[in-house]
Amino acid sequence: MPTWVWILIAIGAVIVLAFLLFGGRRAREKRLVQKRERAQELRQEAEVQTRRAEERETIAREQADQARAARKEAAEATERAARTDPDRED
Repeated sequence: MPTWVWILIAIGAVIVLAFLLFGGRRAREKRLVQKRERAQELRQEAEVQTRRAEERETIAREQADQARAARKEAAEATERAARTDPDRED
């Protein structure tokens, strides 16, 4: 084969390799962008879950406070009833 054919083959191979490298880099960059977007979505979902959990904790604390207050009122009522019961022995 003449030398110029080998030169054309080498140039063609270099061009093909350049396209493969460029395409590989673009594909890798596209995957990185997709992973970043997915990570952002996961962060947003986690923030929403955190806010919901905090709201539920706040509600639970309020209900626990209300339950303690109701228990205290019931104990006071029981004590008043015991003090006023005529059948109670001292």
